Formats: sequence, structure tokens, C-alpha cells
Amino acid sequence: MKYISTRDVSATPVGVTSAEAIKKGLAPDRGLYMPTEIPALSMADLEKLAALPYEKRACEILSMFLTDYDREKLLADCSEAYSDARFPGGAAPLVHIGDSIYSLELWHGPTCAFKDMALQIMPRLLSSALKMTGEEKKAHILVATSGDTGKAALEGYRDVEGIDITVYFPVDGVSTMQKMQMTTQAGDNVNVMAVYGNFDDAQNGVKAIFADSELAKKAEENGFFFSSANSINWGRLAPQIVYYVSAYCDLLNDGRIACGDKINVCVPTGNFGNIFAAYIAKTMGLPIDKMICASNANCVLTDFIRTGLYDRQRVFHKTMSPSMDILISSNLERLLFLLGGAETTADCMRKLTDEGKYQAPDALMERVRETFYGYSCDEAETAATILATYKERNYLADPHTCVALGCLEKYRRDTGDCTPCVVASTASPYKFSQDVCASLGTPCESDEPAVILDTLEKLTGTVAPAPLKATLTMPVRFTEVCEPADMAECIFR
Repeated sequence: MKYISTRDVSATPVGVTSAEAIKKGLAPDRGLYMPTEIPALSMADLEKLAALPYEKRACEILSMFLTDYDREKLLADCSEAYSDARFPGGAAPLVHIGDSIYSLELWHGPTCAFKDMALQIMPRLLSSALKMTGEEKKAHILVATSGDTGKAALEGYRDVEGIDITVYFPVDGVSTMQKMQMTTQAGDNVNVMAVYGNFDDAQNGVKAIFADSELAKKAEENGFFFSSANSINWGRLAPQIVYYVSAYCDLLNDGRIACGDKINVCVPTGNFGNIFAAYIAKTMGLPIDKMICASNANCVLTDFIRTGLYDRQRVFHKTMSPSMDILISSNLERLLFLLGGAETTADCMRKLTDEGKYQAPDALMERVRETFYGYSCDEAETAATILATYKERNYLADPHTCVALGCLEKYRRDTGDCTPCVVASTASPYKFSQDVCASLGTPCESDEPAVILDTLEKLTGTVAPAPLKATLTMPVRFTEVCEPADMAECIFR
């Protein structure tokens, strides 16, 4: 299977292997790599997958996209990435919380966020890609994070041979625990830098580094090249397809549905990668009917789905769900490509860069709305959902998950559609203890992470995840803050 750029408008696009796509991260024209075809998943395939543990499900799905990878090595990598040591009790458990709503808990990995599901396997995919392509230079991973990707990438790539990693985060745009997780990161090949501004400033800075030919030349002279661990890299996105397929298999095994029955999916998303992975699963043949795209107060995706206008020129809101505080949703580009083609995609991306907005064609939006519904929850609604979910469902959920639960409630109220729904639960509530405590009616005035975790434990009778508690005892290693324009300089320094 070959991969082509979402912006390649040539009559015969030049394809690369999956290993080359994962190594490069971003296409030379700044487009995102997409497979030239989407493999099919039959009902018989789903029944076979249902009998397998998660790591074997992952190998089966990934091997359909990574056709140049050695199958035996891929299985070994999946077995290691999704081992009980990394995901105690199993990866991606599905929890029924009532009313045919199932929380897909994606946060039982080493950093307590859904990004672990991809970033425990991705370093292994990249390491294999470097060997498969005969690469002798080091890969230097650049990551812009709105909170969870940074720590998950740092942990995944820590001390991996032949790879260095630099993570940038908005200085005041992550939770206290997220910041502590990143700035205390261990490893000889890691670097963490705070950036003045918001996530989009950090993300644009990373994209600018990738697009700078002089920086690429300078990197080469220093024995390395740039690559990405954000979901713009296909090696990050492909593993996310797996857990939607796995959730369907678990519903089958639990007798909640019969094979072929439709389900809905609700995903809290800012960069559109997590929900796009579900769309790929649907395109493969997974029986997903409707997809609810859940946004917080930064509702650029909600507005796009409803109007077809993508406009990043708006007020930026800092919220209690910071991983969704994004106004430039990079992976939406892949949906435009899949439904509208490269020419439309390239035109829209050019307008977004030059004018800050674009209007998608009506025909494309009709196809989008066949599947996607856009809803958003503001801060008050998110807090109310955290409280109601805990009191009425006896389920403690983080702000991002509760944005999704609140949006699902609005969707069901508007449509009357109560099809069984899988909700992507993207982080442990303990990563956002201060906001969760406040939403439950017991604000914690302290900024000390240890006090905040303890307060939520006593308030709810639950136990904070071990990886978060371990963070409390680690020394802070990274304290620098830079301007977006200085991000490249930090790498070479």
C-alpha cells in the first residue's frame, strides 16, 4: 500500500511506503500522508477479531495499513506496547455507564491519557521504519502539545535508540498535572520547552520548522532530520483506528449488540485526529452510523460541520479541557481529502493560511453531514456534566470526557437517536483534579499537585493512578520558556 499527500494535485501522485510516510511525518508539500486505499473489514473479520486480545487485534488492523512491515515483528511490537505492564488490567476497557452509553477508557497507560494508545506503539513503528529505509541519521521528533500528547510522546520515545525528541507546550495552556508530567520527564534524549502563546502558536511553530529548507539542511549537517509524533504523522493516527474496532468487538463479546448492528461514536476532539480515526474504521466497514464531534468553548469544528465555514479568526478560550483548546484542527485536512480530493484540500489549506478561513464546497459538506454532527459544551455545561455524571451515573470522568457526554445528551435530545454509543474517554479525571473538585462543589484552593490529588481522592473515595502519584516525587528538569519565533533555535542549542 502506498501513501500520498493530501495536497498532491498532480495527475499521477508519487506514493511512498508506510515506513517512509512514518519516517517523514509530513509530506514535502506540507500535506498529510493518506493511504491510496482504505482496506475492507468484513463482519467475518470482526467476529474473528472479537476472539483475540487487544494486542492481536492491533496487529491485525495495523498490518492492513502497514503492508511493508514484517508481520512477526509487528506482533511482537504490539504485544510489548500493549502489555499488562504498560496497561494494567488491559488496554481500552469498555465501561457501561447506563442508557446504552459505553465509556471507552483510553487512559490506563503510563501517562493516563488516550495518547498512550498510539504513542506506546509509534516509537516502535518509527524505529522499524528507520531500519527499513536504511536511514543512518538520527530522527529528531518535534511535538506541539495542548497537554496530553507531550507527556505520552516523551514517555514513548524516552531513551529509544537513534531518536531524540523535543516537546513544546503553551506556557499557561495546560493543567498543573500535565505541566508537571512533562517538566519532570526522565530520559537522556528528551527536551521540553514552554512557549509563550497558545497551542496553535506552538503547532504553527513546529510546522514552520518542518517547512524551512534551511533548517532541514542545518539539521542534516548536524546528523539528524526532523519528524513528528503529532497525529499529523500516520504512525500516530493508525493505532487509534484499532480501539474503535476493539470497542465494537467488546460489545459483541458482552452480548450488547449482534454482529452488524450499528453503533454511534462520540469523541471529544480539538485536532480532529481521534474522531478521524473512527471515521477510517467506519470507512473500512465497522458498523458506525453517526459520529458526534464534541467541542468545548473553542467550537471551530462544531461551526464547520454546521455551516461549512472553517474560521480560525475568533476568540481563543482557555478551558478546563485544555487538550481541546485548538483553533487549527490539522487532521480535518484528511477528511477534506477523503471526501473532496486533493485539489479542494490544497485550495482550502491555502485559504486557511492566507486568509484564516475557508468555505468548504456544498457537495463536500453534504457528505460530511451524512455522518457527522457537531455539538459543543461551554465551561458551565462541562462542570454540570461532571457533577451529574458522578451523582447520577456513579462515574467519575475528566472534563474532556464530560464535554463528550454533554454533547451526546444534546444530540440525543435533538434527534431522539438512542443507538448504543461509544464515548471516547480520553484522560483520567486525576489529570484535572482541581477542575473536577470544583465541579463537584468542593474547590481546592491549593496549586500543589499532591494536595489536589489528595482532595479528589477524599472527596470521591477513588484512588489516583500510580503514574500520577509517582510524578509528585520527581525533580523538575525543564523550566525554559521561549517565543514561538525561537523554537528552532532551542533545538540546535
